[in-house]
Amino acid sequence: MAITPTGQNAATVATTAATSTTAAAIAKDQSALGKDDFMKLLLTELQYQDPTAPMDSEKILTQTSQLATLESSDKTNTALTNLTKALGSTQQFSTIAAIGKTADLGSDAITYDKGTASKFEVYFPNAVQKGTVDITDGSGNKVGALDVGTNPAGVYQFTWDGKDVAGNVAASGIYHVNASYSDPAGNPLTTRLGAYPIESVKFDQGNTLLKVGSNYVPLANVVEVY
Repeated sequence: MAITPTGQNAATVATTAATSTTAAAIAKDQSALGKDDFMKLLLTELQYQDPTAPMDSEKILTQTSQLATLESSDKTNTALTNLTKALGSTQQFSTIAAIGKTADLGSDAITYDKGTASKFEVYFPNAVQKGTVDITDGSGNKVGALDVGTNPAGVYQFTWDGKDVAGNVAASGIYHVNASYSDPAGNPLTTRLGAYPIESVKFDQGNTLLKVGSNYVPLANVVEVY
């Protein structure tokens, strides 16, 4: 059951509400002037002009031209904004075509802190009959080696405990990861850390993320797709 204020009947309340709504609508409409408002102002100005000193026609044309320019500029800005959004969406969804291809992150390096273990992933495009993951320092010297084993093609995770080939603990620093292996037919092959198949694409708050290995990386981190 509707409740009306004390001392007022339903008709009075309805009229008051309608008046308030109309006033609010007028106030909202007056927040911006359009071409119709401009024409009303122009006609009012012409109506009350001094007959002995009529408005300069050139001034009227100038004002009309300014209105047309402003309106055109506003429409152009709106169109450009919509176009930017559309192009952004198109670019994002075009990335879906990269699923199944290989993304190169442009680096085969890992960071090692002495006394800890480093985990990383390597993608083997072909089945592995046997192989070795080699860890080298910045000078190309072999520091560590990990056995790949016999496995089908795929992304595999490895853990390096920091020990070099002599069993000593390596110093903290940047190391490079590359693998040499052979497929079941005995063909010699190589691969390295940093190149992975693109499994899926995720859009998160305007950012495009690619799933490579077990991680999602920003599209900006990818230097090549092939």
